[in-house]
Amino acid sequence: MKVPRPEHPRPQSVRESWLNLNGEWEFEIDNGVSGEERGLTAGRKLSGKIIVPFCPESPLSGVGNLDFMKCVWYRRKLRVPSGWKGMRVLLHFGAVDYEARVWVNGKRVGTHKGGNVGFSLDITDALTNGNNELVVCALDDVRTGLQPAGKQSWSYDSRGCNYRRTTGIWQTVWLEAVPQSHIRRFRLEPDLASGTLLISADCIKGAGLILCAVASAGRRTAGCAETKAGDGMIRLVLKLDKVVPWEPGNPFLYDLRLSLKAGDKTVDSVSSYFGMREIRIEGRVVLINGKPVFQRLVLDQGYYPKGILTAPSDSALKKDIALSMAMGFNGARLHQKVFEERFLYWADRLGYLCWGEFADWKADVDNPATQRNFLEEWLQVVERDFNHPCIVGWCPFNERHGLRDQAFMGVIYDVTKAIDQTRPALDVSGYDHVRCDVYDSHDYDQNPATFKARHDAMIADESKYFTNFPDRCAPRKGQPYFVSEYGGIWWNPGQKDQKAWGYGDRPKSEKEFVKRFRLLTHALMDNPKMFAFCYTQLTDVEQEVNGLYTFDRKPKFDPAAISAIMKKKAAIENQP
Repeated sequence: MKVPRPEHPRPQSVRESWLNLNGEWEFEIDNGVSGEERGLTAGRKLSGKIIVPFCPESPLSGVGNLDFMKCVWYRRKLRVPSGWKGMRVLLHFGAVDYEARVWVNGKRVGTHKGGNVGFSLDITDALTNGNNELVVCALDDVRTGLQPAGKQSWSYDSRGCNYRRTTGIWQTVWLEAVPQSHIRRFRLEPDLASGTLLISADCIKGAGLILCAVASAGRRTAGCAETKAGDGMIRLVLKLDKVVPWEPGNPFLYDLRLSLKAGDKTVDSVSSYFGMREIRIEGRVVLINGKPVFQRLVLDQGYYPKGILTAPSDSALKKDIALSMAMGFNGARLHQKVFEERFLYWADRLGYLCWGEFADWKADVDNPATQRNFLEEWLQVVERDFNHPCIVGWCPFNERHGLRDQAFMGVIYDVTKAIDQTRPALDVSGYDHVRCDVYDSHDYDQNPATFKARHDAMIADESKYFTNFPDRCAPRKGQPYFVSEYGGIWWNPGQKDQKAWGYGDRPKSEKEFVKRFRLLTHALMDNPKMFAFCYTQLTDVEQEVNGLYTFDRKPKFDPAAISAIMKKKAAIENQP
């Protein structure tokens, strides 16, 4: 059987010694959550089969169970390559929704809570020569309010803007061999002004070794640095001989090699890359590398007809960005989903701006237990994606409102800024605001005249900005402003049922749609107080039919017609 999703799942940290574990696994649904009592942790064949990394709800998994599954089990055999002898063996999961428990040869090797980001376990001491047994249990109940679940439906079926659920493993599972002394993780912080890259590397058993960094541009060495290593976090500054910025239209990336060395011997080596990109706020403008770049964003929910939250292939991830750029967008809000690292890799390569967001819906953040789950997972999101130049902002919440949520929103904003001071943070997209570096609103008014008048009001008077709930929002204090959801124009002319929906009155013709899109879009682009917008949305998602493409990625309109509208120079780009 051909291995599904065979590409390396973590392109910013690549070692040569790795093994993809995707493919056919044994599988069993356990709604009674009795698997441990029944001995499923070791030596018990499971009743069914599944194709990993696709969730059991998806057609690509071979299971296709659309009902709630409180608990699911996975089992497979694995053999560690003989060349890995003497090395530590790490077991990596791209994402498991929601609580994962893992056994190797009957030994519990670890647990992890959080369905949006990955985790790693050192399983070396549980391994034996020859065949090994790997068992995974995933517990998942979106209806508890304890876990962030994004757009996963609380109902049996998909309704409104909530869609099919994702249970259990939904990203690549893989093994990696690392030396006893190795680089565990690292952070890359570019400084355009000085032409340097600050590298912070967490080293395991690095005492007596040298940490080396080599940057290259194509075949040419662009900079080198080294310092004494040790146990824990080590920092060094790499000076580039020539700085080429990363930006939309010219997404230049440097290759990076990090190594631990003992004299001339390389003990550990990791391949990565980075982009020299700076984001700065000046007054009401968000600058990228010192220039006002109007962010022409589209809402991307990252759903797929056959894979649900999992793209069927790596090329499908790249294609979604290409489809967006073909319509004239230069970025996306990654909406109610933490996108896999391969998507961000292609965004880095293609020069595509992304707002890193969280799947916060379904989380009752008034509950202290939920707050703990939320905070721990969001910290992992920011840390995982920090090095990607395509990420130009953070937004942990969407359309949250109500005074009881606001204290926690402020805490999450403060924590986000404590971890990352290089990017702006928006506390909540739409609705309430507590503390934020940029200010926004959601506006689905389908009348271009009233839509334009509402937002033009602040051109003459800054205090006339629009916000969804002014009585509950912290007042704007001069932050850059944008409409982070608009449009959502309902276009599904072949619709024969009452389930599909979009915003507002449906246009009577394709010509009317394009005209409405143009007038709404240009109302924002022509406004000198706007630094960005985000149109809803890139593709239809199940019953929500306001995409520019269908759910199976067919264009509803000539991309050139939409792109021509988007190419108009925005007012903010005309400002010095």
